[in-house]
Amino acid sequence: MKVLRHTLLCALIVFAGCLIFVAAQGKQKTGLTLSERVQNLVEMNMKKPLLRFNGQKFREYVKNTPRNYSMIVMLTALAPTRQCQICRHAHDEFSIVANSYRFSPIYSNKLFFAMVDFDEGSDVFQMLRLNTAPVFMHFPAKGKPKGADTMDIHRVGFAADSIAKFVAERTDITIRIFRPPNYSGTVAMITLVALVGSFLYIRRNNLEFLYNKNLWGAIALFFCFAMISGQMWNHIRGPPLVHKTQNGGVAYIHGSSQGQLVVETYIVMFLNAMIVLGMILLIESGTQKANNRNRIMAMVGLVLLTVFFSFLLSVFRSKAQGYPYR
Repeated sequence: MKVLRHTLLCALIVFAGCLIFVAAQGKQKTGLTLSERVQNLVEMNMKKPLLRFNGQKFREYVKNTPRNYSMIVMLTALAPTRQCQICRHAHDEFSIVANSYRFSPIYSNKLFFAMVDFDEGSDVFQMLRLNTAPVFMHFPAKGKPKGADTMDIHRVGFAADSIAKFVAERTDITIRIFRPPNYSGTVAMITLVALVGSFLYIRRNNLEFLYNKNLWGAIALFFCFAMISGQMWNHIRGPPLVHKTQNGGVAYIHGSSQGQLVVETYIVMFLNAMIVLGMILLIESGTQKANNRNRIMAMVGLVLLTVFFSFLLSVFRSKAQGYPYR
């Protein structure tokens, strides 16, 4: 009996030790507690407004539950070998939002901004089933992300104001954007005024060129081309240069009438310029005496007007799908 009791006691001790070991392992797998995660995030946020996560940190601070904070995560590919032409610009805009929030009076531990680079967290892209970049996602404090928690950058772009609007819609936290001062425009304007003033001073005894109607007509045309092609919209909204399609290609024309790309602006400007050139050639050929030169001008003008106006309609049709234009 003593041997049996001794055996049972040893078995109980071994069993209790196993339970303690399993519990310790389970606690180790669980990772940090909620308060520890929040404290670590706040400490990291004090050093850098935009946190940079790898796969392990993403699982620890974004995927693990419970959470009482929201995360806005940018998934990107900044390495030059990835050839993501818009990722750097998107990163700069996202950093402006993160800095604006970090140094604003509404800053709290209820919202954090982070990024995951493909070369540092390819497993995160696989986990989220992503094959494009950049992608902006909102991970709510409770529950899993839904369709609306992924920002539609193809429709609204990724300017800092657009990102802040997306954050306000998903978290009810309104961030006022503060951009760092940029004096390049002021310096360029002062330089231009100085050059023009110097040129006029040198030519002060011969200013007949100021009365040249062709010169002022060219300036007026250039201004009109810039305005009707969307340069002002680009200046206000800050759209990307180009963007990737779902098939992995590069799109130069935005697929929606609610947005446009920078390259698209230059394409439309060129098409409008060719149409105007064709119209000018047609008008000039009709105001002079009929000869072979005027006939050639008329034919060239007609070809330019027909071909490039057709291209312009094609661009319009691709943006306003379903519009009855051929």
